[in-house]
Amino acid sequence: MKAVKAIKDLSASLPASVAVIVALIVGAILVGLVLFDVGIGGGLAFYFVVWWIMLFAVLPFGIRSQHEEGDVVAGTEPGAPAAPGLVEKAIWTTIVAGIVYLIALSLLPLAGLA
Repeated sequence: MKAVKAIKDLSASLPASVAVIVALIVGAILVGLVLFDVGIGGGLAFYFVVWWIMLFAVLPFGIRSQHEEGDVVAGTEPGAPAAPGLVEKAIWTTIVAGIVYLIALSLLPLAGLA
C-alpha cells in the first residue's frame, strides 16, 4: 500500500518523523478541543494515556526475531527483534492513537463521563 511505503520512507528521516508526529498529536488534540470541548490539560493527559496503550498494541506488528532472520548477535536473546523499526512504530502509534482518542472522546458523553 502507498501509505505503508510513505510511512516507511518518512521514518528514514528523524526530523521529518518528529515533525509529523508532533503535527498529528497537535491536530488530534485540537480536534478534541473544538469538537468535544475538552480542556488542554485533560486532552493532553488523555491522549498521553491512549498513546501509550496503543504503543504496546502496535509494537509487535511486523517484528521478526534474530532467530527467524538467521543472524543472532552473540550474547543476545535469539527472540530479540532483528530490526525493531521504532521510528516507524511511533508514527503508526500516533496515527492509531489519534483515531482511538477521538472515538473515545465521542463516546464519553454516552457513558455519562463528559
